[in-house]
Amino acid sequence: MFDTYYSNSDYSINYLHSKTDHNEAADFHLHNRFEVYFFISGNVNYFIEKKVYPLKYGDLFVMNSHEIHKPSFVGSKTYERIVVHFDPTIPQAFSAPCSDLLHCFLKRPIGEQNKIELSTEQIRDLLNIYQKIEHYQKDSSEFARVLKLTAFIELLVFINRAFIQNSRHDDRVNMPPKIAGILDYINQNLENDLSLGHLEKQFFLNPSYLSRLFKKSTGSNLHQYIIYKRISKAKKLLSEGHNASDTCFMCGFNDFSNFSRIFKRTVGISLREFKREVRSGIYVDKELPS
Repeated sequence: MFDTYYSNSDYSINYLHSKTDHNEAADFHLHNRFEVYFFISGNVNYFIEKKVYPLKYGDLFVMNSHEIHKPSFVGSKTYERIVVHFDPTIPQAFSAPCSDLLHCFLKRPIGEQNKIELSTEQIRDLLNIYQKIEHYQKDSSEFARVLKLTAFIELLVFINRAFIQNSRHDDRVNMPPKIAGILDYINQNLENDLSLGHLEKQFFLNPSYLSRLFKKSTGSNLHQYIIYKRISKAKKLLSEGHNASDTCFMCGFNDFSNFSRIFKRTVGISLREFKREVRSGIYVDKELPS
Protein backbone atom coordinates (compact mmCIF):
# COMPACT_ATOMS: atom_id res chain seq x y z
CA MET A 1 0.00 0.00 0.00
CA PHE A 2 2.91 2.38 0.64
CA ASP A 3 4.27 1.71 -2.85
CA THR A 4 0.91 2.90 -4.19
CA TYR A 5 1.02 5.99 -1.97
CA TYR A 6 4.57 7.02 -2.84
CA SER A 7 4.05 6.43 -6.56
CA ASN A 8 1.03 8.78 -6.58
CA SER A 9 0.63 10.50 -3.21
CA ASP A 10 -1.71 13.21 -4.52
CA TYR A 11 -4.13 10.53 -5.66
CA SER A 12 -3.93 8.29 -2.60
CA ILE A 13 -4.51 11.29 -0.34
CA ASN A 14 -6.01 14.24 -2.19
CA TYR A 15 -6.53 17.58 -0.44
CA LEU A 16 -8.74 20.17 -2.14
CA HIS A 17 -9.62 23.65 -0.85
CA SER A 18 -12.12 24.93 -3.34
CA LYS A 19 -14.24 28.04 -3.97
CA THR A 20 -17.07 28.13 -6.50
CA ASP A 21 -18.72 31.41 -7.48
CA HIS A 22 -21.30 30.00 -9.89
CA ASN A 23 -23.07 27.06 -8.30
CA GLU A 24 -24.49 24.65 -10.84
CA ALA A 25 -26.70 21.68 -10.00
CA ALA A 26 -24.57 18.80 -8.72
CA ASP A 27 -25.10 15.10 -9.28
CA PHE A 28 -24.88 12.50 -6.55
CA HIS A 29 -21.35 11.44 -5.60
CA LEU A 30 -20.26 7.85 -5.05
CA HIS A 31 -16.52 7.26 -4.65
CA ASN A 32 -14.29 4.26 -4.14
CA ARG A 33 -12.26 6.39 -1.76
CA PHE A 34 -13.39 7.74 1.61
CA GLU A 35 -14.12 11.43 2.09
CA VAL A 36 -13.74 14.08 4.78
CA TYR A 37 -15.79 17.22 4.04
CA PHE A 38 -15.42 20.56 5.87
CA PHE A 39 -17.84 23.39 5.05
CA ILE A 40 -16.69 27.01 5.08
CA SER A 41 -19.28 29.17 3.31
CA GLY A 42 -22.25 29.21 0.93
CA ASN A 43 -26.00 28.66 0.93
CA VAL A 44 -25.97 24.87 0.77
CA ASN A 45 -27.99 21.87 1.91
CA TYR A 46 -25.97 18.65 2.01
CA PHE A 47 -27.67 15.36 1.18
CA ILE A 48 -26.28 12.07 2.52
CA GLU A 49 -28.25 8.88 1.88
CA LYS A 50 -31.68 9.96 3.18
CA LYS A 51 -30.75 12.97 5.31
CA VAL A 52 -30.46 16.64 4.40
CA TYR A 53 -28.27 18.99 6.43
CA PRO A 54 -28.50 22.81 6.15
CA LEU A 55 -24.79 23.70 6.33
CA LYS A 56 -23.10 26.25 8.55
CA TYR A 57 -19.45 27.22 8.98
CA GLY A 58 -17.42 24.49 10.66
CA ASP A 59 -19.65 21.56 9.77
CA LEU A 60 -17.57 18.39 9.36
CA PHE A 61 -18.76 15.21 7.61
CA VAL A 62 -17.23 11.80 6.97
CA MET A 63 -18.41 9.47 4.19
CA ASN A 64 -17.32 5.97 3.24
CA SER A 65 -17.39 4.46 -0.25
CA HIS A 66 -21.00 3.20 0.03
CA GLU A 67 -22.65 6.49 1.04
CA ILE A 68 -24.09 8.62 -1.74
CA HIS A 69 -24.04 12.36 -1.15
CA LYS A 70 -24.35 15.71 -2.91
CA PRO A 71 -24.57 19.44 -2.25
CA SER A 72 -27.79 21.24 -3.16
CA PHE A 73 -27.47 25.01 -3.63
CA VAL A 74 -30.17 27.33 -2.32
CA GLY A 75 -28.45 30.60 -3.19
CA SER A 76 -25.66 32.16 -5.24
CA LYS A 77 -23.25 32.89 -2.38
CA THR A 78 -19.67 31.70 -2.94
CA TYR A 79 -19.40 28.01 -2.05
CA GLU A 80 -16.18 27.25 -0.15
CA ARG A 81 -15.17 23.91 1.32
CA ILE A 82 -12.21 21.66 2.09
CA VAL A 83 -12.42 18.05 0.92
CA VAL A 84 -9.98 15.20 1.49
CA HIS A 85 -10.42 11.99 -0.51
CA PHE A 86 -8.23 9.05 0.43
CA ASP A 87 -7.58 5.41 -0.30
CA PRO A 88 -8.82 3.57 2.82
CA THR A 89 -6.00 1.02 2.60
CA ILE A 90 -3.46 3.72 3.48
CA PRO A 91 -4.40 4.24 7.17
CA GLN A 92 -4.86 0.53 7.82
CA ALA A 93 -1.13 0.14 8.41
CA PHE A 94 -1.38 2.66 11.28
CA SER A 95 -4.48 1.15 12.88
CA ALA A 96 -4.76 -1.21 15.84
CA PRO A 97 -7.79 -2.83 17.51
CA CYS A 98 -7.81 -0.06 20.12
CA SER A 99 -7.09 2.76 17.63
CA ASP A 100 -8.87 2.06 14.35
CA LEU A 101 -8.36 5.12 12.12
CA LEU A 102 -11.37 4.11 9.99
CA HIS A 103 -13.65 3.82 13.03
CA CYS A 104 -15.71 6.93 12.24
CA PHE A 105 -16.17 5.80 8.63
CA LEU A 106 -17.15 2.18 9.24
CA LYS A 107 -18.36 1.63 12.82
CA ARG A 108 -21.80 3.20 12.30
CA PRO A 109 -24.87 2.49 10.14
CA ILE A 110 -24.82 3.66 6.53
CA GLY A 111 -26.04 7.26 6.32
CA GLU A 112 -26.00 7.74 10.10
CA GLN A 113 -23.67 9.83 12.30
CA ASN A 114 -21.94 11.38 9.29
CA LYS A 115 -21.83 14.80 10.91
CA ILE A 116 -19.27 15.47 13.64
CA GLU A 117 -19.88 18.42 15.96
CA LEU A 118 -16.82 20.60 16.57
CA SER A 119 -16.15 23.32 19.12
CA THR A 120 -14.56 26.63 18.14
CA GLU A 121 -11.23 25.37 19.48
CA GLN A 122 -11.53 22.11 17.55
CA ILE A 123 -12.27 24.00 14.31
CA ARG A 124 -9.09 26.01 14.83
CA ASP A 125 -7.06 22.85 15.46
CA LEU A 126 -8.56 21.18 12.39
CA LEU A 127 -7.68 24.13 10.16
CA ASN A 128 -4.09 23.97 11.43
CA ILE A 129 -3.88 20.31 10.37
CA TYR A 130 -5.39 21.16 6.98
CA GLN A 131 -2.75 23.86 6.50
CA LYS A 132 0.00 21.29 7.02
CA ILE A 133 -1.53 18.85 4.53
CA GLU A 134 -1.96 21.61 1.95
CA HIS A 135 1.61 22.81 2.46
CA TYR A 136 3.15 19.36 2.02
CA GLN A 137 0.94 18.55 -0.98
CA LYS A 138 2.39 21.63 -2.73
CA ASP A 139 5.93 20.91 -1.56
CA SER A 140 8.12 19.00 -4.04
CA SER A 141 11.05 18.50 -1.68
CA GLU A 142 12.45 15.08 -0.81
CA PHE A 143 10.53 14.34 2.40
CA ALA A 144 7.29 16.22 1.65
CA ARG A 145 5.32 13.06 0.91
CA VAL A 146 6.35 11.56 4.25
CA LEU A 147 5.30 14.72 6.08
CA LYS A 148 2.00 14.85 4.17
CA LEU A 149 1.28 11.28 5.25
CA THR A 150 2.02 12.07 8.91
CA ALA A 151 -0.23 15.15 8.77
CA PHE A 152 -2.98 13.03 7.21
CA ILE A 153 -2.70 10.42 10.00
CA GLU A 154 -2.90 13.30 12.49
CA LEU A 155 -6.13 14.38 10.73
CA LEU A 156 -7.68 10.93 11.11
CA VAL A 157 -6.68 10.74 14.78
CA PHE A 158 -8.26 14.15 15.37
CA ILE A 159 -11.50 13.23 13.57
CA ASN A 160 -11.89 9.88 15.34
CA ARG A 161 -11.33 11.47 18.75
CA ALA A 162 -13.99 14.08 17.97
CA PHE A 163 -16.34 11.36 16.68
CA ILE A 164 -15.94 9.19 19.81
CA GLN A 165 -16.18 12.15 22.20
CA ASN A 166 -19.35 13.53 20.62
CA SER A 167 -22.13 13.41 23.19
CA ARG A 168 -24.61 13.55 20.33
CA HIS A 169 -24.53 13.33 16.55
CA ASP A 170 -26.52 16.09 14.90
CA ASP A 171 -28.96 14.28 12.65
CA ARG A 172 -31.52 17.05 12.32
CA VAL A 173 -33.33 16.47 9.06
CA ASN A 174 -35.66 18.63 7.00
CA MET A 175 -36.67 15.79 4.69
CA PRO A 176 -40.47 15.65 4.19
CA PRO A 177 -41.91 12.57 5.94
CA LYS A 178 -43.40 11.28 2.67
CA ILE A 179 -39.98 11.35 0.97
CA ALA A 180 -38.25 9.81 4.01
CA GLY A 181 -40.70 6.90 3.91
CA ILE A 182 -40.14 6.38 0.18
CA LEU A 183 -36.36 6.42 0.65
CA ASP A 184 -36.67 3.76 3.36
CA TYR A 185 -38.76 1.65 1.00
CA ILE A 186 -36.25 2.07 -1.85
CA ASN A 187 -33.30 1.10 0.36
CA GLN A 188 -35.11 -2.08 1.45
CA ASN A 189 -36.27 -3.07 -2.04
CA LEU A 190 -33.39 -2.33 -4.42
CA GLU A 191 -33.79 -5.74 -6.08
CA ASN A 192 -37.48 -5.12 -6.85
CA ASP A 193 -39.51 -2.92 -9.18
CA LEU A 194 -38.96 0.73 -8.20
CA SER A 195 -40.54 2.44 -11.19
CA LEU A 196 -42.61 5.57 -10.64
CA GLY A 197 -45.69 3.57 -11.53
CA HIS A 198 -44.96 1.02 -8.80
CA LEU A 199 -44.16 3.71 -6.22
CA GLU A 200 -47.41 5.46 -7.13
CA LYS A 201 -49.39 2.32 -6.27
CA GLN A 202 -47.36 1.68 -3.13
CA PHE A 203 -47.67 5.19 -1.67
CA PHE A 204 -50.81 6.53 -3.40
CA LEU A 205 -48.89 9.53 -4.76
CA ASN A 206 -49.13 11.06 -8.21
CA PRO A 207 -45.83 10.37 -10.07
CA SER A 208 -45.45 14.01 -11.15
CA TYR A 209 -46.02 15.24 -7.61
CA LEU A 210 -43.59 12.66 -6.23
CA SER A 211 -40.90 13.68 -8.73
CA ARG A 212 -41.32 17.38 -7.95
CA LEU A 213 -41.24 16.79 -4.19
CA PHE A 214 -38.07 14.70 -4.42
CA LYS A 215 -36.39 17.28 -6.65
CA LYS A 216 -37.30 20.07 -4.23
CA SER A 217 -35.99 18.09 -1.25
CA THR A 218 -32.69 16.83 -2.71
CA GLY A 219 -31.96 18.91 -5.81
CA SER A 220 -31.89 15.76 -7.97
CA ASN A 221 -34.34 13.36 -9.53
CA LEU A 222 -35.64 10.16 -7.98
CA HIS A 223 -34.49 7.91 -10.83
CA GLN A 224 -30.89 9.09 -10.37
CA TYR A 225 -31.05 8.35 -6.65
CA ILE A 226 -32.28 4.80 -7.30
CA ILE A 227 -29.50 4.22 -9.84
CA TYR A 228 -26.81 5.37 -7.41
CA LYS A 229 -28.23 3.26 -4.58
CA ARG A 230 -28.28 0.19 -6.82
CA ILE A 231 -24.73 0.81 -8.00
CA SER A 232 -23.60 1.28 -4.38
CA LYS A 233 -25.10 -2.10 -3.52
CA ALA A 234 -23.49 -3.63 -6.64
CA LYS A 235 -20.05 -2.38 -5.59
CA LYS A 236 -20.51 -3.94 -2.17
CA LEU A 237 -21.65 -7.29 -3.58
CA LEU A 238 -18.83 -7.39 -6.13
CA SER A 239 -16.31 -6.54 -3.41
CA GLU A 240 -17.66 -9.46 -1.36
CA GLY A 241 -17.01 -11.88 -4.25
CA HIS A 242 -20.38 -12.16 -6.01
CA ASN A 243 -20.19 -12.54 -9.77
CA ALA A 244 -21.40 -9.77 -12.05
CA SER A 245 -24.40 -11.70 -13.41
CA ASP A 246 -25.86 -12.47 -9.97
CA THR A 247 -25.10 -8.93 -8.80
CA CYS A 248 -27.04 -7.51 -11.75
CA PHE A 249 -30.29 -9.13 -10.67
CA MET A 250 -29.68 -8.75 -6.92
CA CYS A 251 -29.58 -4.98 -7.49
CA GLY A 252 -32.74 -4.73 -9.56
CA PHE A 253 -31.17 -4.52 -13.02
CA ASN A 254 -33.11 -6.90 -15.23
CA ASP A 255 -30.79 -6.52 -18.23
CA PHE A 256 -27.07 -7.28 -17.90
CA SER A 257 -26.01 -5.04 -20.81
CA ASN A 258 -27.85 -2.13 -19.26
CA PHE A 259 -26.30 -2.88 -15.85
CA SER A 260 -22.82 -3.04 -17.35
CA ARG A 261 -23.29 0.26 -19.17
CA ILE A 262 -24.71 2.10 -16.14
CA PHE A 263 -22.01 0.70 -13.85
CA LYS A 264 -19.21 1.99 -16.08
CA ARG A 265 -20.89 5.37 -16.50
CA THR A 266 -21.39 5.77 -12.74
CA VAL A 267 -18.19 4.25 -11.35
CA GLY A 268 -15.88 5.23 -14.20
CA ILE A 269 -14.51 1.76 -14.92
CA SER A 270 -15.98 -1.47 -16.28
CA LEU A 271 -17.24 -4.35 -14.14
CA ARG A 272 -14.18 -6.40 -15.08
CA GLU A 273 -11.81 -3.55 -14.21
CA PHE A 274 -13.59 -2.99 -10.90
CA LYS A 275 -13.23 -6.66 -9.93
CA ARG A 276 -9.54 -6.52 -10.83
CA GLU A 277 -9.03 -3.35 -8.76
CA VAL A 278 -10.78 -4.95 -5.77
CA ARG A 279 -8.54 -8.02 -5.98
CA SER A 280 -5.40 -5.90 -6.22
CA GLY A 281 -6.44 -3.49 -3.48
CA ILE A 282 -6.22 -0.46 -5.77
CA TYR A 283 -9.00 2.11 -5.58
CA VAL A 284 -9.90 4.08 -8.69
CA ASP A 285 -12.27 7.03 -9.01
CA LYS A 286 -13.62 8.47 -12.23
CA GLU A 287 -13.15 11.96 -10.81
CA LEU A 288 -12.91 13.89 -7.57
CA PRO A 289 -16.26 15.66 -7.13
CA SER A 290 -16.37 18.12 -4.28
